[in-house]
Amino acid sequence: MTEAARAVVADERDRLARGGDARSLDELAAAVVDHLDGSLARSGPVSIINATGVLLHTNLGRAPWPEAAIEAAREAAGSLFLEMDRSTGRRGGRYRAVEEHLVGLTGAEDALVTNNNAAAVVLACHLAGRRGIAVARGELIEIGGGVRIPEIVRRAGARLVEVGTTNKTRLADFEEVLADGRAVAILRVHASNFRMTGFVEGPDPVELAALAHRHGAVVIDDLGSGALLDTAAYGLPHEPTPMERLAAGADLVTFSGDKLVGGPQAGLIVGRGGLMARIRKDPLARAMRPDKTTLAAVAATLAIYRAGAATRDIPVWRTIAAPPDTLRERAEALVRRLAALGVASIPVAIESTVGGGSLPDATLPSWGIALAERHPDRVLAWLRDWSPAIVARIEDGAVVLDLRTVDPAWDERGVLAGAIAGALGDGP
Repeated sequence: MTEAARAVVADERDRLARGGDARSLDELAAAVVDHLDGSLARSGPVSIINATGVLLHTNLGRAPWPEAAIEAAREAAGSLFLEMDRSTGRRGGRYRAVEEHLVGLTGAEDALVTNNNAAAVVLACHLAGRRGIAVARGELIEIGGGVRIPEIVRRAGARLVEVGTTNKTRLADFEEVLADGRAVAILRVHASNFRMTGFVEGPDPVELAALAHRHGAVVIDDLGSGALLDTAAYGLPHEPTPMERLAAGADLVTFSGDKLVGGPQAGLIVGRGGLMARIRKDPLARAMRPDKTTLAAVAATLAIYRAGAATRDIPVWRTIAAPPDTLRERAEALVRRLAALGVASIPVAIESTVGGGSLPDATLPSWGIALAERHPDRVLAWLRDWSPAIVARIEDGAVVLDLRTVDPAWDERGVLAGAIAGALGDGP
């Protein structure tokens, strides 16, 4: 109650500062009740319009799911053939459809789905038992939440063997630790969330895999974000794909499901059949397996790739593929809608980023609108408090809404313009 009263008082001060009329005590009391009711109603997840220009915004849930994935998860919430073979009625693999899609897309012998990519890496590293796993010093990185690759390797029970230097690691560095038996596996970690440039060197993936196999060692390739389409075809730097790394000789490749793949949070492992069978039997695999709704949603997402419809039906790829001219037209139309509602704005050429630990420093040309308001921080708060909530950014002192990350349906129906006008007109 106290917090609600304070919030209403703060709102009243804002209203008066903007020239509004003072409300009576009865009206303020009613506002407190409304605030309490609204807080209870909004205690769960809040649907938002992402106008930040960050395609995979970690704080906003990363990739929005395809409609087919949402529907598949909804249907899977009931009963389904999760671990039953439909033709025989006997116990079968745990929803093999998703793994069959991964095999079909990547050319791997087998595949497995875990609850996130960190879990996938742990399971892959667990194959080494208490023996050594060689990792280049330049790849001993920290991922989200302060988790570090050395900790993951050690938690998996293996012994970390560092090779090379921070900026240069050569084939001979790996040869040394493989030849004397200090390492029985190599873990390659793709620098998906940072860039190291200048005086740097690393071994060729094909040559490294050949070296490992001569010594009977396994190559684990952690791609982090992962991508099933060529990012370079859309004006972004090339992101290595699982297909490329398998073709280069990797025995196991791990990557995420909720970043550039564009589906639910999941860890995807593809690779050699014998190794995958060992991972599937690992007791840790049960602790790290996803639930039935996630499996169904991942399967639906991967099916879109196999149908060749990713840039049409998977939101993150539809967003990446959106032409700047189309975004400019949308921005100009939105400016006209807002003008009709009494809100001043201008179309602006801006840059969008991928985010989500993917393709650091890479941007895509975009268009959006800039609002003519003198208090941008306050405007951002008003937009976030509206329904639907709008999350924007400040650029050059103005509130900017980047339309690359806004589903066209929001502005086509006039929802976006109405929400902006409502938030600016009334405040929270």
